[in-house]
Amino acid sequence: MLNLERYHRQITLKSFGIEAQKKLVSAKVLVVGAGGLGCPVLQYLTAAGVGNIGIIDDDKVSLSNLHRQILFTSNDIGKLKTEAAFERLNAMNPEVQINIVSERITTKNAVEIISDYDVIIDCTDNFPTRYLLDDVSRLMTKPLIFGAIYQYEGQVAIFNVIDADGFTTNYRHLFHEPPKPGEVPDCNDAGVLGVLPGIIGTIQATETIKLITGTGNPLINKLMTINILDYQTAIFQIPTENLTNENIPSTLKEFEQMNYELHCGIKQNGITNISSSEFKEIAELPDTVIIDVRETDELPKLELPYLSIPLSQLKENSNQINKQNIIVVCQSGKRSMIGAQILKEILDQDYTIGHLEGGINQLNKEMNE
Repeated sequence: MLNLERYHRQITLKSFGIEAQKKLVSAKVLVVGAGGLGCPVLQYLTAAGVGNIGIIDDDKVSLSNLHRQILFTSNDIGKLKTEAAFERLNAMNPEVQINIVSERITTKNAVEIISDYDVIIDCTDNFPTRYLLDDVSRLMTKPLIFGAIYQYEGQVAIFNVIDADGFTTNYRHLFHEPPKPGEVPDCNDAGVLGVLPGIIGTIQATETIKLITGTGNPLINKLMTINILDYQTAIFQIPTENLTNENIPSTLKEFEQMNYELHCGIKQNGITNISSSEFKEIAELPDTVIIDVRETDELPKLELPYLSIPLSQLKENSNQINKQNIIVVCQSGKRSMIGAQILKEILDQDYTIGHLEGGINQLNKEMNE
């Protein structure tokens, strides 16, 4: 039963009406990432009455998240973002069905998860996941609402939707090849003004509502950019030329065989992947040093002795490393892999370098099971 009072203000809008609201109630939307972009997307889609919303994220709330991820509070620190988001969103609008997946999206689970949804929203913060989402959404012909931020600038686009001229584009039309690791810093390294992901996430939510309801002119095959320092805004038509690249999967079977960290240049030979089960034993060896490349205020802290060197300062502070066996750690394993690669390039062959797979999140999860 449609709650007319809850959605009255948007139902009364000209060219929206009750039919558009019914489309929202019937829609199924997957939000990948419950961070800076995902929080406003989730809040506004829940408030608008999208009937079924999925959230996938394996991260936990940390203190450094709170200046921009305003879906969470200080009481949520240490909780899984998916679970904290569910509590808040369910309280906001219990009429919306919220489904959570507290794990990272991978080639192993993406097809099964995405198949249940009509629209996919990319609220991620790393290139391997962006290319993964782009490929699987393209192969499954699922509309993909893309958003990205960098310091004071943001981008939004809609991929995998045929426009009036019969064309469709995807993320690879914008960026044919992934950048080299560390070439484009994420907000952990480059910083971000907290309101920016709120603005970009709100635009992503707006484009999702427009696409579902057929309202206005969504950014299909277009890239919108905005700089919040001077509010310069531009909309570009995305080139629609054919892409020919043997590294682009053309079937779901090929997709499931892809290694997106390798595709984005993150994994290299000579770096050891250390699982959570073997981490403590290796870390306690006398000639081993643990290097935490998170920002200094990120929680939880490791119980074992470690050296704190944020990823952005790793190169210039590598001289602090005085042991031959190195384990690089971070929250989820993303930054630690990049850090391990940086150290592999600048240290000599006498060093053994590894990184903690799944990061401290996975380590704590296994300890609590």
